[in-house]
Amino acid sequence: MTQTILHFVFTGSGGGCLVQAIAKAGRDDQVIASFDDMSFGPINPADRSLRAKWVENEFGRADWESRTDDSARVWEGRFPNARKVAWLTRRSARQYAGFLEWLWRLGGEPCDVVDLTDVTISYDPEDGPPRQRLAFGLGMLAPESICEHKMWDLAAPLDATARGQHLDLWRQLRSENAPLRVIEDRKLVSAPMSFFDSLLISFATKNWQRVARIVGRSLGCGTVDSLPVDDMLLRARINALVESGRLEIRGRSARDIFDSEVRLSQQGAAPQGEAPLLD
Repeated sequence: MTQTILHFVFTGSGGGCLVQAIAKAGRDDQVIASFDDMSFGPINPADRSLRAKWVENEFGRADWESRTDDSARVWEGRFPNARKVAWLTRRSARQYAGFLEWLWRLGGEPCDVVDLTDVTISYDPEDGPPRQRLAFGLGMLAPESICEHKMWDLAAPLDATARGQHLDLWRQLRSENAPLRVIEDRKLVSAPMSFFDSLLISFATKNWQRVARIVGRSLGCGTVDSLPVDDMLLRARINALVESGRLEIRGRSARDIFDSEVRLSQQGAAPQGEAPLLD
């Protein structure tokens, strides 16, 4: 009897790309994806209801628990008779934190890992010879590329030393239970809610700019990480910067990224209001 292969992926987009790649390859592996994001919110305990309440309080989003319903299979299922393959990159706080929580709950069960942190793939530019680039993560790879490079063949058993290092790190992060976990100097570390504030401020000017522009430039900034953070977090932090007086806003809220604008706070500026937005 052929052993079932279960792939565990810690982003919805990455799971979708892998599903398509497996189908193109004619394989019958199964994919289980997490839609939760363990890079923010409480992780000790990592209770879904508590985390959903935290997201509602901090980000104003009331549907987080229902949005992450499909993630329950990742955290709760042991699947003792299946070969378990976890996909991650240590360049992404979300993916690495998701993997660490999964490994924490797995206990001592064996598993394989596809670590894309330093994996490079070839691609054909519009002109010139083939080139190499970092794979980054599944969600940033085309299904055709995953299939062509047979990236599932990179799966290797997680040895006891590496498992211990991962679990020691997650144990430390759980004990700190900080609002955020971020990649800094190639390491996953705890961080305060204000971690990205200076980055957001750096893109603000004396002139009004749509919130979408500030968020977009921040997401595309390589100093944040090789992969972007959730824009929900950045929008919430822009609102916090407005409340603290460091930014001014016109429009309803930074959550309406296309219908609100912000600028650096100016002394003696006219009161905030619902003035028409710039074109």
